[in-house]
Amino acid sequence: MALGAGISLLVALLVGLVPALQTRSLDLAGSLKAESSSVVGAREKTWVRSGLVIFQICLSFVLLVAGTLLLESLYKIRNTSPGFSTTSVAVTGVSLVAAGYDAPRSKTFQNDLIDRLHVLPGIQSAAFAAVTPLGYATFSSTSIAVDGYEPAPDEQLQVEYNQVGPGYLATLGIPLLSGREFARSDDENAPLVAIVNRTMVLRYWRGEDPIGRRLKVKSGWARVVGIAADSKYESIGETPKPFFYVPLRQDFVNEPDLNIRATQSPQSTFSAVLREVHALDPDLALYDLATLREQVNQSTAPQQVAVTLVSILGSLAVLLSAVGLYGVMSYAVAQSTRELGLRMALGANGGNLLRLVISRGLKLTAAGVVLGAIAALLSARFLRNLLYNVSPHDPLVFGSALGLMTVTAISACLLPAWRASRIDPARVLRD
Repeated sequence: MALGAGISLLVALLVGLVPALQTRSLDLAGSLKAESSSVVGAREKTWVRSGLVIFQICLSFVLLVAGTLLLESLYKIRNTSPGFSTTSVAVTGVSLVAAGYDAPRSKTFQNDLIDRLHVLPGIQSAAFAAVTPLGYATFSSTSIAVDGYEPAPDEQLQVEYNQVGPGYLATLGIPLLSGREFARSDDENAPLVAIVNRTMVLRYWRGEDPIGRRLKVKSGWARVVGIAADSKYESIGETPKPFFYVPLRQDFVNEPDLNIRATQSPQSTFSAVLREVHALDPDLALYDLATLREQVNQSTAPQQVAVTLVSILGSLAVLLSAVGLYGVMSYAVAQSTRELGLRMALGANGGNLLRLVISRGLKLTAAGVVLGAIAALLSARFLRNLLYNVSPHDPLVFGSALGLMTVTAISACLLPAWRASRIDPARVLRD
């Protein structure tokens, strides 16, 4: 998309500058000295220039619509709740694998670190998790079976999940709607348990209470002990989907993320965590230090880049459309000097000529806008996957683009129109 827009903009640049440069030295009265044999050629040049300006306006309109839609989508994404708290939560990790920790040693270290963090002033809670939502890592997925649910013949029961430690939901601020969180006793020696989200309850239990019901995961049948609210997992723009949690100790990961909710600054939190890590093992280090807010913001980086790029290209395209339209109208005024002079001699005043030239420019603009609107509507399907809660056919967006192009066209036509209104009819008729 960006490459195509860039190439189109380069073409528009060449198209816009050529007529503008050609009209810099035009003498309105001197144009009457051209031979009559050149009239056909002049008209052909005018049609070519007009066609190129219409193309510019069409391109500008498409980029304006795309940029406005992406901007509106980004605004809605930024104002959408991810379903968990992004304030006062820090995320980091401890390099256990690089230090040669095996699973039993990692389990002991994780328990000891959580115990030490819980007694520190300024730290409210801490929990490990295999994956932090809206980060770079992807969640695991597995085939499931739900006790009492009969899938359709072609239905694939594949659901993503996360391995989390005790207190994970409270640390991230994900509401627990019913049941309980995991406890430290939910380890490898205890019966398998799971927490499911609300969408999973609605889909597989038809809204009935699943607490105590069975869910088959890769390790066997797990008992549902809690229901968590829906949240965003991989993308802030994703629609609600089934998701569940299992205890980290029952599906162990050697090097999970550490999530810390604190009342102090992130720098103070990281310093405190590092001190406790070194107290347990001075050879260990922290990595990927970030706040949850920073991680969520990074997840919208592609949309931010797209908005910035399209906005820049759209602004340049509008500017070049104005330059091209100015060039075409200046050339048209120069070629129509005799006609304009005769109009004034027959009683037209400067205001009449001013409106005449501007109306001709608006006709070119209207042609470009109509083509641009058609192109924008046809290309909407390519933007649909980039938009969040925004219709690619939003009439307000199309109306705003139309208004801006109209103002731009009138501005570009003002100087040529003013020149036309200053023509001396006596000099025109005399020459």
